[in-house]
Amino acid sequence: MGEGKEFLAYSQNSKITKRPYVLATVMLAMFMAAIEATIVATAMPAIVAELEDFSLYSWVFSSYLLMNAVTVLLYGKLSDIFGRKPVLTVGIVIFLIGSILCGLASSMEWLIFARFVQGFGAGAVMPIASTIIGDIYTKEERAKIQGYLSSVWGISAIMGPAIGGLLVEFVSWRFVFWLNVPLGILAIIGLYLFLHEEIEKSKPKIDYVGAFLLTLFVTTFMFILVEGGGRWDWLSGPIVSLALLSLLSLVIFVFYERKVDDPMMPFELWRERSILIANLTSLTTGIILIGLSTFLPTFVQGVMEEKPIIAGLTLTTMSIGWPIAATISGKAILSIGFRTTSILGGVSLILGSIVFTILSGSDSPLLAAFGSFLIGIGMGLTTTAFIVSIQSTVPWNTRGVATATNMFMRNVGSTVGAALLGGILNSQLLAFYSSKGVEGEMNLDSTTMLLDDQQRNELTVQARSLLQEGLEIALNDVYWVVFGFAVLSFLFILLLPKKQKADV
Repeated sequence: MGEGKEFLAYSQNSKITKRPYVLATVMLAMFMAAIEATIVATAMPAIVAELEDFSLYSWVFSSYLLMNAVTVLLYGKLSDIFGRKPVLTVGIVIFLIGSILCGLASSMEWLIFARFVQGFGAGAVMPIASTIIGDIYTKEERAKIQGYLSSVWGISAIMGPAIGGLLVEFVSWRFVFWLNVPLGILAIIGLYLFLHEEIEKSKPKIDYVGAFLLTLFVTTFMFILVEGGGRWDWLSGPIVSLALLSLLSLVIFVFYERKVDDPMMPFELWRERSILIANLTSLTTGIILIGLSTFLPTFVQGVMEEKPIIAGLTLTTMSIGWPIAATISGKAILSIGFRTTSILGGVSLILGSIVFTILSGSDSPLLAAFGSFLIGIGMGLTTTAFIVSIQSTVPWNTRGVATATNMFMRNVGSTVGAALLGGILNSQLLAFYSSKGVEGEMNLDSTTMLLDDQQRNELTVQARSLLQEGLEIALNDVYWVVFGFAVLSFLFILLLPKKQKADV
């Protein structure tokens, strides 16, 4: 597949690509995106307590994930046409603009719009950063290097919640967004100093129609999941109309992509069984990931009454387990193969999700941290195996979109998960208030009082107990759904071809 030739294009360029510095730059860009997840999740209770409107809580995550999901394929395709460096630079700039707007937000609506902008840029960071590594390192080196990339999650996990908690308590939650600005600027400087590409000139063919249809499908589907059963009944006119539009756009997208010469999502990639299973599993693990990172801080702060920094640290263990497992995975796939390595990851995902189904307000945050660690182990084992497998299957001119497709599926899973699980949380809270006969006195916004120490202390004992009981029950229902997707992920992994070995 021309691996040696494409590698030499980087290593023997007249301007030598300095691989160690490029790796450091790529890790910095990934750190910027990775720390965003842990910091925002830690700060969200404080954000929603100040800006209010708890009903829009999941939209802060869904808006970011939506734009991330629908742009990741487009960025991957553009990087195959114009090169990795210019496309990644544009993505980082847009991400920084969104970050500045997030820090200036004066309402939840403003914040959600700013997160749209931020997500639009973030779609370039992870897939292109991983693709650059696939370009400049040989097959034999990638498994080890992927472990280094995954260590970014561990570093961000340790620093993110700690920095986020300190900023929320002593400065302002707005700085969790502004922190991205110096990191992004340094990453751009590093790209232009150390990465030198030789791109063959070709007339660009950009699948704008496919991008529009995909955006329409994901957007309408997300609206259904977020608002269904809450603002609108499941069989109401708006929900039915959105469902029909979503289904129609998906069908047209699939047919169109099969006919167009240079599709946004080349479906021939999916004919490879290992790629198909990896992408389907990434979809379900994306739901698991967002279920943990979005709602665990709310449980720890609202139900367990712990401080933001403690809530953040329960997420830290996931991102510590992730790079540890990724490093192990990089070595394991060379000896026991992709399938066995992925199966071990699937088992860890199931065990971690079980912990959250039994979690209660009287438990120690250490139990939540342990479950989070197990999820991290599962994610590290599976994602590393998938990325190395996919990048070793395709040539340079489709590696960008192939890598992006896998991350697209995980992002879609996270987008769907944020909307689906957020909808379940809201509907279960409303059902609980109704069952207690307090729907006239309490609503979704009442839950925000549990996320602020001062407001929580002003509640009567009965009101606090009722709100915490409702939140605990609703979040346990959310985690039973997460458990279901962990089981589904494991079943998908079992379908990986047995004969595929890590002959990378």
